[in-house]
Amino acid sequence: MATDIDELTVDYMEDGQLVSKQLDKVVLSKGAWSTIIFRYQDWNRTKEEFGPDKYSIRRFQKRNGEYQYKSKFNISSAIQARKIIAALESWIPEEEES
Repeated sequence: MATDIDELTVDYMEDGQLVSKQLDKVVLSKGAWSTIIFRYQDWNRTKEEFGPDKYSIRRFQKRNGEYQYKSKFNISSAIQARKIIAALESWIPEEEES
């Protein structure tokens, strides 16, 4: 288990092969409950290459000094990501940004 938020990752190894590769992450909130959005790629065994970018928003709870994974929402495509962005931009007035 990770004890520091910087240690949290979606990198995943299976039988010595990296099957989920983290490309980037942004910490959206810190504290007892932390939220992070990850950009990553999954290994395509058939093509023997990493696939398209994917995105995942994950929640972690810090208990006894360690982060525990609690939930996630996977954004299935760039199209879905753009729709989420458009919806949020239409709901949040610019003057509220800080």
